[in-house]
Amino acid sequence: MSCVFFCVHKGAFFVPYVIFFVCCGIPVFFLETALGQFTSEGGITCWRKVCPLFEGIGYATQVIEAHLNVYYIVILAWAIFYLFNCFTTELPWAGCGHYWNTGRIRLENLPTTNQHVHPLCFLIKKEIRFCYVVSYLHVYMQRRVLKISDGIEHMGGMRWELAMCLALAWFICYFCIWKGPKSTGKVVYVTATFPYVMLLILLIRGVTLPGAYDGIKFYLYPDISRLSDPQVWVDAGTQIFFSYAICLGCLTALGSYNAYNNNCYRDCIMLCCLNSGTSFVAGFAIFSVLGFMAYEQNVPIEAVAESGPGLAFIAYPKAVTMMPLSPLWACLFFMMLIFLGLDSQFVCVESLVTAVVDMYPETFRRGYRRELLILGMSIVSFFIGLIMCTEVKLSNSCLFRTSFNRTVMY
Repeated sequence: MSCVFFCVHKGAFFVPYVIFFVCCGIPVFFLETALGQFTSEGGITCWRKVCPLFEGIGYATQVIEAHLNVYYIVILAWAIFYLFNCFTTELPWAGCGHYWNTGRIRLENLPTTNQHVHPLCFLIKKEIRFCYVVSYLHVYMQRRVLKISDGIEHMGGMRWELAMCLALAWFICYFCIWKGPKSTGKVVYVTATFPYVMLLILLIRGVTLPGAYDGIKFYLYPDISRLSDPQVWVDAGTQIFFSYAICLGCLTALGSYNAYNNNCYRDCIMLCCLNSGTSFVAGFAIFSVLGFMAYEQNVPIEAVAESGPGLAFIAYPKAVTMMPLSPLWACLFFMMLIFLGLDSQFVCVESLVTAVVDMYPETFRRGYRRELLILGMSIVSFFIGLIMCTEVKLSNSCLFRTSFNRTVMY
């Protein structure tokens, strides 16, 4: 969601985001969709009908798409791992009485006047010098989920639990899309609707928490001085291009399944507004909870805000531990993440498959060859993704995420 960048750039991110939305997001979204609808071809062969000289653009987009298929689903595997660990009376990241905890757990930006010591710390036999409740998620993420090694040059061992979650993610993805876009559309009725229901529930819950007003105020009032920072504009453009799947061939592939006379202009305007509108509303759900966290810990909101994967796997789960019935809220939250991730993964894989099938229609439009092509792509992507299931995976996935997102924009 676009609101994650507000955690880094405060409200200043909203200004360049709107500019990119109007000047780049909607026009390019419509351009790519219309190209696919007009030619009825995928991301590569559409250029053969328009201008064969530009066919290399199609190949470039599919290379990026292939890399995206590898790393994006790894984040989905993290969400599945978290979901499996939510079915407990006490969330595993809500205490320090576990084997992955260290004897010294401390959050550096927490004021010394507000150090929360958990009662379980006194029950642990090993020596505990510091044990603060606000740092459990960082320890859980680094030492239990990821088991991060010393550096990117040290691959470490394979995290078989995450590898199994990755295999499960690919298994679900394959059987949801193997019959083509028509059958996938039936699945999307569930995977696209459930996140909106959950967003509404989380929004209602978030705004009723103490301190929510401060979080929403932080979200809506921009820091205009940050507009002079080029990184704010780069991140805004990156998010528009990535969240709209621009320059990836996805829109061209999806547009190729439209009827020739379909009003794609209306559809594009509605989808773009719905996309950004959802992100904007999601910001209220996220920042109301961040305001609650800051209120509980008596720290500024900047101290509890995370960006990127940290928002989904550290900041929000940390807030859940402060709520009644925390396992229930954690389950619902990670189910929402999984459905959102599956929707995006469906589109990414379908785009690449459509491009290959349209290039060789006589080969893959026979019998079950299309299904076998999807199976082959899934298996290859799974084995490549195992690189990010090693103990250095966080560095690898961040490298994929930052490099390819911005490659699309440039």
